[in-house]
Amino acid sequence: MRGRRVLMESLISNGVRHIFGNPGTTETPLLDSLAAYPQIEYVMALHEGVAVSAASFYAQATGQTAVANLHVAPGLGNAIGSLYGAYKANSPLIVTAGQQDTRMRLSNPLLGHDLVDLAAPVTKWSVQVERADEMAPILRRAFKVATDAPKGPVFVSLPIDVMEQETSVEPIGPDKLWRSAHPDPRGLEQAASLLMKSAMPAIVAGDDVARSGTHDALVTLAEAIGASVWFEGLRGHAPFPTSHPNYRQSLPSDAAQVRKALRDADLILLLGGPFFEDIWYASGSHFPEGAVVIQIEESSERLAFNHRLDAGILGDMATSIALLVDEVRSRQTREYGLAAQRRNQLLAELSAREKEGHRVRLEKSWNREPSSMARVTAELRRGLPDNAVIVDESITASLDLARSFDYRGFGDYFGGRGGGIGQGFAGAIGVKVAVPDRPVVAISGDGSAMYCIQALWTAAHHNLAIVFVVLSNREYRILKHNVDVWRQNFEAGTQHPYQQMDLTGPNLDFVHLAAGMGVEGTRVQNPNDIASVVAGAVAGNRPYLVEIAVEGKR
Repeated sequence: MRGRRVLMESLISNGVRHIFGNPGTTETPLLDSLAAYPQIEYVMALHEGVAVSAASFYAQATGQTAVANLHVAPGLGNAIGSLYGAYKANSPLIVTAGQQDTRMRLSNPLLGHDLVDLAAPVTKWSVQVERADEMAPILRRAFKVATDAPKGPVFVSLPIDVMEQETSVEPIGPDKLWRSAHPDPRGLEQAASLLMKSAMPAIVAGDDVARSGTHDALVTLAEAIGASVWFEGLRGHAPFPTSHPNYRQSLPSDAAQVRKALRDADLILLLGGPFFEDIWYASGSHFPEGAVVIQIEESSERLAFNHRLDAGILGDMATSIALLVDEVRSRQTREYGLAAQRRNQLLAELSAREKEGHRVRLEKSWNREPSSMARVTAELRRGLPDNAVIVDESITASLDLARSFDYRGFGDYFGGRGGGIGQGFAGAIGVKVAVPDRPVVAISGDGSAMYCIQALWTAAHHNLAIVFVVLSNREYRILKHNVDVWRQNFEAGTQHPYQQMDLTGPNLDFVHLAAGMGVEGTRVQNPNDIASVVAGAVAGNRPYLVEIAVEGKR
């Protein structure tokens, strides 16, 4: 049995049904094998970054280990940014790259490089298969490492000669692993005891809550203790229903602003996330002075990593939250229940005031030209069906988008982690492959869209019915906001115009760009047309691009 056959049969035995990739010469053994394994579909991308982001979002949407296939050193280099995003998102991912013939390694062959070292900083494990006998055991371990908590990408280098070597070491079937750790009862008792003493608890819910399907249990917990629920600043999912009155918003991007947002809380419960991924330095703690901090994680690596805890619990997320609910209920007195109800009522009143404030702001900006972000996101919501899946890379429109859409549970929302742009359109490819029966709408800024514009070709090539929405303000608006923060934080003393942050001269024309890749599109200038255009795009059940003119930074 040749190494390439071991590879393909190992993938099949582990449930792989799609490979996201960009082909190259050293990938010939894999590509030529596809005809013999029709149960695996190769989703072709025109750039390695698109392939990896698509695979990453597919892994997030399905909960299964995805596979991306790249081409030697330049191809892996092209994908490093997307691989970083997958690493930060904890996507279970096997990334392979063809490597030059090992018999040539001393002569520095064309396209050759140390792929293992190149991938190592942004993967959980990076390895090269040195001989065909290693193929099966390395792939078995790769799937195991990728799915160990916290999940993440593994890189495997596949030299072309090793793929053609004969081996008697046959493919190894998937491990049967039961990893759900039962939380320590003593930790749950301590957490419940601290919650019972709290007069104003707050919950910060991370992506692991969403991935574990624990929305309903988290709602029960939040209502039982009268807690506000916050999201991480950068998130891949919506771990709590955003229409619920206890939902607040996503937290800011530095310790001082997080502390300000949580200022009324005397207890913070952290659930399933890295906590916190700041953008800007600010002195001091993320938490108000004297606040009790509890953390529940599925990985010991994250537990108490950044913050001292009053109670830290390691355990399966769904089990831990469910048992914590039971523990709280067993201790709940009538007096505590009434206090929690009062907190819930205060949160409902706060939510109503914020919604009214957004309505007033929306009304004031309704007739602005070009359209305000608030108007655009409201019109998008009006035009899209309730079961639409949103893949979000709107960045500076994300707050308005969050106010306009209600995300009910896992699978309604996907976002990119790590802060690198160019994940949105590419990620939508993977999401649509994962959920072909739901309408998928990718919303991106124009700057972000240009990082992965080749995704349009892949959508057309595979007839993936994705609606690509480009919010076109012809600038890197987020960078302008960040310049303002930098000037304030560092007292830079400069007030001259923003440098190299405008996407003009010439203007980008996304409708023509899409047409060149086989995707029909429309540019919308009048906001009155947005809802009908996006509704028609979804109804068309084909790849379609909608470019919407939006206001720039004011």
